Formats: sequence, C-alpha cells, structure tokens
Amino acid sequence: MLSTSFSPVDYVNPLVGTQSKFTLSTGNTYPAVALPWGMNFWTPQTGDMGNGWAYCYTDDKIKGFKQTHQPSPWINDYGQFALMPVTGGKKFLQNERGSWFSHKAETARPYYYSVYLADHDVKTEITPTERSAYFRFTFPESEESYIVVDAFDNGSFVQIDEENGTVTGYTTKNSGGVPDNFRNYFVMKFDKPFASAEVWSGDKIIKGKREVEDNHVGAVLGFKTYKGEKIGVKVSSSFISEEQAWLNLEELGSRNFNEVKESARNAWNDVMNRVRVEGGTDEQLRTFYSCLYRSLLFPRKFYEVDKYGNIVHYSPYNGEVRRGYMHTDTGFWDTFRALFPFLNLMYPSVNKEIQEGLANSYEESGFLPEWASPGHRHCMVGNNSASVVADAYLKGCQTEKIDLLYEAVLHGANHVHPQVPSTGRLGYEYYNQKGYVPYNVGINENVARTLEYAYDDFVLAQVAKKLGKTDDYKALIKRAENYRNVIDPETGYARGRHADGTWIEPFDPFASTSFICEGTPYHYTWYAPQDIAGLIRHMGGKERFINRLDNFFEGNYYWHGNEPGHHIAYLFAYAGEPWKTQKWVHDIINREYFTTPDGLSGNDDAGQMSSWLVFSMVGFYPVCPGMPYYVIGSPSFEESVITLENGKKFTIEAPGASDKNIYIQSATLNGQPYDKSYILHTDIMNGGKLSFVMGDSPNKEWASSAGSLPPSMGL
Repeated sequence: MLSTSFSPVDYVNPLVGTQSKFTLSTGNTYPAVALPWGMNFWTPQTGDMGNGWAYCYTDDKIKGFKQTHQPSPWINDYGQFALMPVTGGKKFLQNERGSWFSHKAETARPYYYSVYLADHDVKTEITPTERSAYFRFTFPESEESYIVVDAFDNGSFVQIDEENGTVTGYTTKNSGGVPDNFRNYFVMKFDKPFASAEVWSGDKIIKGKREVEDNHVGAVLGFKTYKGEKIGVKVSSSFISEEQAWLNLEELGSRNFNEVKESARNAWNDVMNRVRVEGGTDEQLRTFYSCLYRSLLFPRKFYEVDKYGNIVHYSPYNGEVRRGYMHTDTGFWDTFRALFPFLNLMYPSVNKEIQEGLANSYEESGFLPEWASPGHRHCMVGNNSASVVADAYLKGCQTEKIDLLYEAVLHGANHVHPQVPSTGRLGYEYYNQKGYVPYNVGINENVARTLEYAYDDFVLAQVAKKLGKTDDYKALIKRAENYRNVIDPETGYARGRHADGTWIEPFDPFASTSFICEGTPYHYTWYAPQDIAGLIRHMGGKERFINRLDNFFEGNYYWHGNEPGHHIAYLFAYAGEPWKTQKWVHDIINREYFTTPDGLSGNDDAGQMSSWLVFSMVGFYPVCPGMPYYVIGSPSFEESVITLENGKKFTIEAPGASDKNIYIQSATLNGQPYDKSYILHTDIMNGGKLSFVMGDSPNKEWASSAGSLPPSMGL
C-alpha cells in the first residue's frame, strides 16, 4: 500500500548529468531551480557568460546565479541575467566576483537551491514560482557587502530606484531564434535599503548615474551588514514589458521565503505524485524520480497573464504580443519519441495548452517549429511536429484548433522554411517524387530524413483518416511505405541511394556517414516504427531480423546516448521474442542511468532521455507515437500506480520484481489472462490493473504467438 504522505520530490537529485563538458556529455544538464514547465528557471553559474555549459560539477567557482531558459548547451540560452553576492569590494566582473564553493555546502532540489560562497562568506538561497524567484542572501558582518546585478552583453539596460529599493532593466542576450525587438525585462525588489548604489558598463563603474544602456551593463548595490543578516530579493521578468514583469512578480505575493519554498515543494509533489512507484530500492526510486523531474521541465511556458487575466505571449516568431498560449524550448526530433507521449498519457491538459501554442506558432510564422528556443532554430532533421500533433489528437488530447493544426502539419510536409531548413521538410520535392531523398543532391542525412518522413506520413495519415480526409489518407499511407526505399533488401541495412536508384558504394553499415543523422546505418536500420512487421519482411524475415537484433545488442552496437535507438530494445516483441525485450530493457536501465553527476550516458535532450526511463521502469514504452498502444518491457517496481487526469487509476503490479526477477512469466489485465506484448492506450485510460508474475528465467511462450504481437501498419 502506497503511503499518502510520500514526497517524491525528496528523491530527486538535480545534479544528475551535470558532470558534463563540451567534449563529454554525461547528461548536459544543469540544476534547474524551477516549477514544472515554468517560464523562468534559475541555476548557479560556474561557466563564463555565454558558455552553454553554465554549470559543471567539476568546477569549483560560482560566478553568479542566472535566470536561464536553456534547453541544451548546443542550443544555448536566451534572456539571461544574473545576481551575485560579494563582500570586501565592488567586484562585479565575472571572474573577479567568482567564489570557491564545495558540494558539501551545496543543496540542490527542484524547488530550492543553496550554497555557501567561501570567498565572500555568504550563503545564497533561491526558491521559485513559475515566472519569479525569491533570493535570500545571508551575509557576514561587513561594511562592504554587495549584490551585483549582471544584465549580460549583446545589449542591456539597468536602472536603480534607491527610494523604492528596486532595480529594473532588460537583457537582449540570445543565441538566435528571436525577432529584432526581443527583450527580457527584469525587475527586482530588495527588502533592505541600499547603503550605496551604482551602475556599471563594460569594466567600469559609472559614477553619479543610476541608469545605463550599453553592450554589457549591470548594477552594484551596497549594504552594511551584521553577522548572519539576511537580505531578500524578489525577482521576476517578462518578455512583454516591464509593467508585465511587475505583474509577474505578484506571484510571490506577501509570502516569506519559507512559504514560497514550501509552496514550490508542494507544486512538485502534486505533479510527481501522479506516478507513484513502490517495491524498489532507494537507488531505483532516486533514479526514477530524478528522471521524472527532468521529464517535467520542458517545453517551458512562454506565456504570461496580463492585468485583465488574459493569457498572452510575446511571439518569438513575429515580435508581436498576442493572445493565447505559447510553449518553447524543445526539439521534436528528440522529444516526440517519449516525452510527448508521456504528456499525453499523464498530463493531457498541459499538452492541450502546448497544442494550442503550436497552432499560434503556425499563425505567427507559417510553420510549426521542429526545434524551438524560443523561435525557429536550425537543428536536427525530420518533420516530427507531425508526430507531436498526431499523438496528442489520436490519444484524445484534442483542441478546437485541430483543423488549423492539420493544415499546419500538411503544409510542413510539403514545404521547407525559407530561412530555417530544418523546419518543414528539406528535400520534400525529391521525397514526394521519388519516394526518398537521394544521396547525391546536396542534402545531408538523406536516409535519416527519408525514414523519418515516412513515419511522419504514417501518423499524418491517421489524423487524416480520423478527420475524414480520405484522399489525404490514401496518399499519406502510401508514402508511409517509403522507408523501404532506403533499406537495402540485399544487405538488410539502411543505405544511401543515388537519384538514379543505385545504392551508394562503398558501403559500411557500422561507420558514421553523411546520409545518417548522429549514428550509423546500423542504428537507423530499425527506424520504421509504423511498420515493424513490414520491416521484418523487407529485411528477409523473422530469423534474419532476430539474428540482426541479437548481434546489435550482444555486439555492443546499441547506443542509448542518442535518440534514434531508444525504441530498438522493444522490437524483439514484434518478432515474437518479448523475453529479449525484457532482458535488454532491464540491462539498459541498469547500465545507462545513475543518480550521480555523471549519471546519464548522453544528452538528456530536454527530457527525452529521462522520459524513456520513466516509461521503461513502469513497464511499457511508446515505440510508435501516433499508434495508441505501448510495448511491454520489464517493470522495475513491484507496484506502479498512475493517477490519470480523468480521475481513474491504472496499476501495474509485479510482485517480486528485482534485478534477478526480470522476466514475465504470465500476466492478467483486470483479472483476465493477458497474453499480448503490448497494452492499449484505452486500457490504461479506462483504469484498471495489469498484473505480472515475474521470474528469473524467460518464459519464451508468453506473448510469442502471432496474435500477441504489437500492431504494425502492414498487419
């Protein structure tokens, strides 16, 4: 029986994945102090201004506490600014103000961060709301205590109001994907009068001024403090205006620091308690809930609430302030695979807002984003906004704007953005005419694009069918077979193909190549999630398929650190050997996920790596988003209880599940024998109980018959 007082957020370690650097990713994360899907995050900053690796666990100096919107170090940040307490002089430049710190004096929680800054003898604490934060600095006795505000470079402004104890300003710092009028307006309210107040620009303090606008500006606020004195700073920001930033600051209200902290803790527990697990080790609980935390950060809210209570947003596409929702900071090439299906299952009301925001993105830019941060960014391949829209619609997360969204995804399938070629479909003309993007037409990653476009066409076809658009459905479902055009039936591998239809030579399926995106032909060979049954036939039949899969895992070709392989361990189920799925999923969980700073095997990629783990530890995974089922793996916990938004609960029971008992012996669904290697979305949404009998050796008969296999397009 699960405890009613269980606090999952206390199992979270936000430092997982932070022992990363440019040359080696163990997650490429930072300790985000935030609320679920919050507009503004905060993080300690150990890297230099503008460095995508803002916090690295192996660094020993903190240079500031930064408001951040960064989804990935490769995409970098925008709208950032920082605060930093110092003592003993007006040290405002980042390398001068930096202080040594120890992880022994650091506490990182999703809702709270604190650290002792040894060089300044100051303790810093932060706790968030969705758009604001409360800082509390504990100073020593000093005549020279200061709080530095850094608005960062590339154009900034700061203004001090000594009478009211406030600092306001804006930063324009960004890494692309913004209109020319982009600004993040910040406001700060201090609870102690300034003993001194000065602004700075570049490397000089500007005497006698209380405001400055230049390339890189900030402020230095001075205080005379007694030992243990606490100075509070309430901070907020807006992408719309300074007036809106003050409205956003009202999220904090009149609450004190501890009240805001407890509210933030409760907000995390409310969201995380929707997935309750029991019957695992403490380490498993920490792994699970640390990954659940990272599954609930992105895409972030990019909307605000005006003084009339209207939902409004600054458009990162056309620079206008518009009504309606907007979310951003996600790359669909990564997150369509597990994170968005997780939202559709567990938090459909959140994804409904995201879907409405996507419709707004289309109206404001003419395209749905593929990588948004905050606007269109040139990154990755595919047209997987189609999957994000389709999976939501087909699983009941529906918006009144579905007709507009359908228009948008159909437009993206037949056009490419004129300035951002990763948005829409680069090479769509070749794909539509020949059924693949040729190797020799100047478009890299052409095989990866073809395979992903074919999957995207499949999910679009399902939407067209449900909307009654028969002609569209027929055309799209035919194009969904195009994956066969780049899987060489002779070798059984994904392979580049010239415009005249000939296969490229020489060919090495195990080597990185320009026609594959971030991997090898061996990795992408398995990418036809819409039609695994057809892929098995095309590769030469079940025996060859299984032998190839066995070699893939036993030969250590599997690469969990990148997304194209995330579904592959589940493919044994399609060939009637689900016990191998159970084996390898369990192996991946134990080998690739830890609760240490180097605990991930690759980029978390805005929650995709983490959401794979959440699904897989519960016991199933969405191999083909857009098809309403999940392939069963190997549950890690003796009991998992999912509380759905419709008020129903779905329980997965696996008594005796352990590192030894990883194999399913038999199963029942709501008390009836169950012999399928997948579970329908509707079965979960209706509530009920899926029960497994677990053992330490495989039952090769369970769910192995033809009628037990997961659905495929070709069946």
